[in-house]
Amino acid sequence: MPLSLRRGTVTAIVERHAELVRLEVDNTPCIAYPRVTGAVEVGDDVIVNVQARELGLGSGGFDVLHVNLTRGLDLDVEPGAHVMTLPYTSLQQAVRHGEEDAVVESLDGTPVVCCSLHSQVVPACAALSGVEVAYVQVGGGALPVSLSDAVRELRARRLLAFTVAAAPCVDADVQAVNVYSALGCAAATGADAIVCAIGPGIVGTGTSLGHGGLAAAQAVNAAAALGGRPVLAPRISRGDARPRHRGLSHHTQAVLRACLAEPLVPDGRDPPGWRDACAGLPLSHMGRGPDDDPQFFAAAFAAGQVARSLLS
Repeated sequence: MPLSLRRGTVTAIVERHAELVRLEVDNTPCIAYPRVTGAVEVGDDVIVNVQARELGLGSGGFDVLHVNLTRGLDLDVEPGAHVMTLPYTSLQQAVRHGEEDAVVESLDGTPVVCCSLHSQVVPACAALSGVEVAYVQVGGGALPVSLSDAVRELRARRLLAFTVAAAPCVDADVQAVNVYSALGCAAATGADAIVCAIGPGIVGTGTSLGHGGLAAAQAVNAAAALGGRPVLAPRISRGDARPRHRGLSHHTQAVLRACLAEPLVPDGRDPPGWRDACAGLPLSHMGRGPDDDPQFFAAAFAAGQVARSLLS
C-alpha cells in the first residue's frame, strides 16, 4: 500500500513540547516532531500521513505531519552531522551519532532490564528509583523516542536521566547505529543501570515470531556480549482476554527461545511495595491500569528490582 498523504491546514495546537507537538489539521488529531520537520504553528500549510488513522489502527488514531510547506522547507542540517537516520527514505536526515563522541565497549557488569513492551518501562524504572538510569529504545514499536509520554514523565520525576535511540529508532538525546553501540553510549554516561525497550505500540501479527517484542532477545544478547547483566521483564497477565497473552505471554516465551544468553528473570511472585513505588506514575497497558491487570505491572517492577539487587 502506498503512502496516504493529504494536504491541510493546522487549525489548533493542543500540546507543545520541544520534541513533540500535538495539534489538529483541519480539526483532525495529528502529531508533529519539530526536531525532524521543523516548527509548526496555527495556519501552516502541511502535508500529513493519514493511513494509520484511516485503517483504524488502535495505536494510530491520529495523523502524522509529513512536511510543513509553510516553515519546514530549507531547514539547516545539524552541524557536524553526516550519518543518516532512516536512510534512503523520504525522511532521511543527517544526525550526529553517539559513537562519534563517547561510547564504551564493555558494560562491565551494568544491569540491563530488557522489556518487550514499552508499558513495562515505567514500573521497571520505578523499582530503580534513586539509581542513575539510561533508557535505550529499539525497533519493534514506535520509532521516535520523543513520542513517549511515559519517558517524558519519568524524566520529569528524575527516574530517568538519559535516552538513546538505537536505529531504526530516532529522536532521542543520542542516536546510535545499533543496539550494541546504543548500550555502549548509555554506559558512557555513567549510568548505573539501563532499561531497554521498544517504543509505544508494538508491531504484531499474532504469530510466535512476527512481533516487535522479540527485540528484547536482541537486547539480552547484546547486553551479555558486552559484559552486562541482562534481566528480562516477563509479560504476565490475568487481565488480557487473549489466551496467548494470559499467564506468561507467548511473546516472552518466544523471547526466551531466541536468547543466546541466559537472562535473569523474576520468579513471578508479586514484589512487596510495588504499588506504593509506582503511585502517581502513568501505568497503562492496552487501556488497562494497575487495578485491572496488576500482575503485568508487578512483573515489570520485579525485573527492575532484580537489576537493582545486582548493584549492591
